[in-house]
Amino acid sequence: MLSSEATQGLIRESDSRIILFVIDGLGGLPDPATGLSELETACLPNLDAIAAGGSCGTIAPVGSGITPGSGPAHLALFGYDARTSDIGRGALAAFGLGMDFRAGDVAARLNFCTLDGDGLVADRRAGRIPTERCAELCRLLAEIEIPGVEVAVQPELEYRATAIFRGDGLSAEGDGSDPQQTGRPPLSVTARQETAQTTAAAARAFLDQARRRLEGEAPANMVLMRGFGAYPDLPRFADRYGLKALGVAGYPMYRGLAAAVGMEIAESGPDIADELEVVRSRYRDYDFIYLHFKPTDSAGEDGDFGKKVRLLEQADRVVAELRALEPEVLVVTGDHSTPSIMRSHSWHPVPLAIESRWSLPEPSAVFSEVGCRRGTLGELPSSAVMALALAHAGRLDKFGA
Repeated sequence: MLSSEATQGLIRESDSRIILFVIDGLGGLPDPATGLSELETACLPNLDAIAAGGSCGTIAPVGSGITPGSGPAHLALFGYDARTSDIGRGALAAFGLGMDFRAGDVAARLNFCTLDGDGLVADRRAGRIPTERCAELCRLLAEIEIPGVEVAVQPELEYRATAIFRGDGLSAEGDGSDPQQTGRPPLSVTARQETAQTTAAAARAFLDQARRRLEGEAPANMVLMRGFGAYPDLPRFADRYGLKALGVAGYPMYRGLAAAVGMEIAESGPDIADELEVVRSRYRDYDFIYLHFKPTDSAGEDGDFGKKVRLLEQADRVVAELRALEPEVLVVTGDHSTPSIMRSHSWHPVPLAIESRWSLPEPSAVFSEVGCRRGTLGELPSSAVMALALAHAGRLDKFGA
């Protein structure tokens, strides 16, 4: 199948509108007690209606058996090759926060964490401290000075923050300090290539000073660093698809993903109600709107099956609001699966449903991991979603003679 990358020569003008609603960490796995996944447990009348009355299937975010991060999973949804277009998470956060991020800079993601008395990571998220507390702690870190390297620190949301390093000879080819599990000490930042030695040394110096400045703070007495990213150079969304696009996301990193491919971005509060208000107020000004819903992923990572079910039901109500806008094409899917029983991202296929006047319905389909397999789309790579959206919107010419 042709991926969305091949659509550029086929684009034609249209006044049709597309909404892409991404429910983060959408897919799951069965609860051993019931044999049902989160989607199968939830009451989802609007999503089920799209699955049965539209076209549905499943998508593989990056490739079979590959567990993706949020960055590559979203880039694949936007039609980019996630293997060659990956952007460090720090760069995405810097974009989304509107920081002064330039070519030659390196950005890194910071997670405030809790270290126990032995220096082991007891909580990678420091109890999900509130954003206000994160901002207070970032002011302490902003005072860090490293010879030859400028450092800027800005809070994101809850326990997350972003640091930008600026200086000569910096490279993003480094590995961070996050051990990705509790009960282990933070790792030493290392360079994967010789060109990243200056960055690694600056990062280690930053973390050494951060440990001293945060000592005695509770529960956030240290930061973990990961996701080094340089300023990206990607084809523009408008050039590839002929769409005037808007990205709407409460979390800065996802605004950063939209900005990195050239979408305009709209700031909103972290709640989906705030995001929906932005969509309603600006809907007529754009051909394409990307709307992101984060809490389902967080509930999956916390292992809270019941909470994820409730949040999926909230996302279903959002679908009703989006349908009321009457877009020519409504696409609903996830960037990846985050099963509650795994407490992490996974490689499992993700449900996809597309509603348009040109859909090919499957009345027995329901919006779930198994239910969407009954649909007419089969299993697709995520990178094909944009091509399908454009086709349903009447925005693609015929390929070949």
